[in-house]
Amino acid sequence: MLQQQVYVINSLLMVIDAVCVIIAGYSAYYIKLYYVGGAWKVQGNVFTVSLLVVMLLNNYMMGKFNLYADVKPKSIIRLQWSVLKAVVITFTFLSAGLFMYKELDFSREFLLYFGFLSFLLIAVSRVLSHLYFIYVSPKTFNARRILVVGDLQRGKLVTDMLQSQLSYGHTIIGQVIPKREDNCATGVIGHLDDLSDILKKHSVDEVVFALKIDDRNVDLSPHLDMCRKMGITVRILPALWQYGNQILSMEKCQGIPFLTMRAGNFNATGLLYKRLLDLVGGLIGMVILLVMYPFVAAAIKFDSPGPVLFKQKRMGRNGRVFNLYKFRSMSRDADERKQELITMNEMEGPLFKLKDDPRITRVGRFLRKTSLDEFPQFINVLKGEMSLVGTRPPTLDEVEKYHPEHLKRISAKPGMTGLWQVSGRNEITDFDDVVRLDCQYLDQWRFSDDIKILFKTVWVVLQRKGAV
Repeated sequence: MLQQQVYVINSLLMVIDAVCVIIAGYSAYYIKLYYVGGAWKVQGNVFTVSLLVVMLLNNYMMGKFNLYADVKPKSIIRLQWSVLKAVVITFTFLSAGLFMYKELDFSREFLLYFGFLSFLLIAVSRVLSHLYFIYVSPKTFNARRILVVGDLQRGKLVTDMLQSQLSYGHTIIGQVIPKREDNCATGVIGHLDDLSDILKKHSVDEVVFALKIDDRNVDLSPHLDMCRKMGITVRILPALWQYGNQILSMEKCQGIPFLTMRAGNFNATGLLYKRLLDLVGGLIGMVILLVMYPFVAAAIKFDSPGPVLFKQKRMGRNGRVFNLYKFRSMSRDADERKQELITMNEMEGPLFKLKDDPRITRVGRFLRKTSLDEFPQFINVLKGEMSLVGTRPPTLDEVEKYHPEHLKRISAKPGMTGLWQVSGRNEITDFDDVVRLDCQYLDQWRFSDDIKILFKTVWVVLQRKGAV
């Protein structure tokens, strides 16, 4: 219910912010006409479009500065500073757009009045709403009264969170603890065994159970059943959850709730965008591959005996095995000679890397330096075995040497490039650092990150940095 309230409140705040912009625009438009004399040099249709642009762009920027978040602002000063930044950026974009169309007759003085009044009205409305949610809504007659059940540390964490939560109005009436020895702590109003008496004594709308995983001896069933009989809403913080843990989420499948522990920061929408990007990039890459193939193939054949394409079994997402394709850059007996060079490995861990690898051919050295050897992997991308951006797919013998924590790097679809590749892979010699970068990519993934990594990859390739 709290999140539903946040949605309604923020929808209302967006409408109020938009109305403030409209009032500011018309006030600035008529202020000269009625109080100064004359009129601004602003065309009517240009004024209407500018008003609409500011209204939409300002709402977007305020969202970017967390002014439509589910948490109350920490202070009026921070609130005003966020509003100011949003308004300044909005009108900077508007000014830049008007500057590009110099033929438009648009008064700069009007723009200053418009921007100042927009900030003034939005700032005042936001201060009033902030004061209401801080001082008025928690004290209203229908404010939701919440009781927290949990140990001192975990209970305080939930209490602090709830006190900063945006809502129509709620208040924390106290905390109930599972151990009697903590009864004297501030805010504690009783023990879990006395919950029935506490609920009868106090007016309670909701009970939040925030027990630790150590409290396994606590049987919640009778307490939950009692709350249900009394018509009191119950929330349960999973015992698995720890502070800073962002991988737990609740999902429903055909009405059945599941507590989900995600392996990365991917979601269905993000994966769809990622796949569409892979298809577009894969098709472009395939066109380039077809154009270059005859020339690269001829160079490889003239340089050394063996096939043009190198095919190797690699480990993909969660143990899926697939054939990875590359232009052959090593001698035909490279796999057999690898065992002879294993003691010269420059990497700490299961990953094998040798800067001056004697197995690399002359053409192969050029292909690696320019990353042209990677182009056949666009076939893997189109087949759905790989992505443009991800973690590098390991060989099967590498995975056999992995520790359990290393396996997370193959919990998602591997990629042609990734965070490791654009972070100076030639300088990284510790496999644990590779795993750390891969896990960082998985845990903090956003679609925009893939775009940034692709651009960085192009820059790295053009500078011929980081190629093995």
